[in-house]
Amino acid sequence: MRIPVLRGTIKRRILINYSADPAIVSSLLPSGFRPKLVRGKAIAGICLIRLEQVRPRFSPLDCGISSENAAHRFAVEWDENRVVKEGVYIPRRDTDSILNSLAGGRIFSGEHHRAVFDVEEKEGTIDFSMQSEDGKTKVAFSGSRRAGFPKNSIFPTLSQASAFFECGSLGFSPSSTKDSLEGISLKIDDWRVEPFAINSLKSGFFDDRKVFPEGSIKFDHALLMENIEHEWHSAENFALKD
Repeated sequence: MRIPVLRGTIKRRILINYSADPAIVSSLLPSGFRPKLVRGKAIAGICLIRLEQVRPRFSPLDCGISSENAAHRFAVEWDENRVVKEGVYIPRRDTDSILNSLAGGRIFSGEHHRAVFDVEEKEGTIDFSMQSEDGKTKVAFSGSRRAGFPKNSIFPTLSQASAFFECGSLGFSPSSTKDSLEGISLKIDDWRVEPFAINSLKSGFFDDRKVFPEGSIKFDHALLMENIEHEWHSAENFALKD
C-alpha cells in the first residue's frame, strides 16, 4: 500500500554516525544490498528525529502530529537495471507515538516499535535517552553544538559528510510481507546540517560486542538539523532475493 505524501517540520534531527567493518555490516543486510563504503569502511548510524506538524500534504497545520523517533540504519547500494542506486537500510524503527506505531506499514513506512524518550534541551546542549518497550533497543547520549567538524572523521570535511547523507534520502524497512522491504523517500529542499559534539554515547545495538566485535565499529561524528520543512513520499518496495 502506498502511503500518502506527508509534510511537516523536522524540529530536531541528530545523525549519530559510525564507521564499521564492511564484512560485518554485509552480514546484517538483506540480500541485494551491499554497504556503501567510505575509505573502505561501511557507514552505520542512528537517526534521532523530532517531527512536528506531520500531516497529509494539503491538510491544515492543526491536523498535524508530533513525535520522537529513532531509526537504526546502514548506508547501502544496490543494482537496478544496471544502474547503481543508493539509500539506507533501516532494520529498526522506534517511536513514542501510538499513531506511528499503529499505522506503521499503512500510513508510515515500516514497523514502528513503541519506546519511551526523555529529551532535555538547554542552552545548546541535549541530553537524550530512549528505551524501547520490548527492551530490545536503547540509546543515550549527551552533546552540544560544536564550532567545527572533527578532524579525525572518516569524512574529510563537513560538506562531504553532508552530501553523503543527503544522498541517503531513500530508506527501506522490513515489512509484514517478508518478501519485500517498504520504501520511503525524505524530500528536503533546504538541506542544512551543522556539526554536533557527542560527549557521551551508549547504543544497545552498536555497543553489542556479539554483533560488532571489539575494533569492528567506531563512532565517527554527529550532525544536527533543526527547523526544516520536509515531505515523506512513498517509494517502490524493494523485492528481497532468495
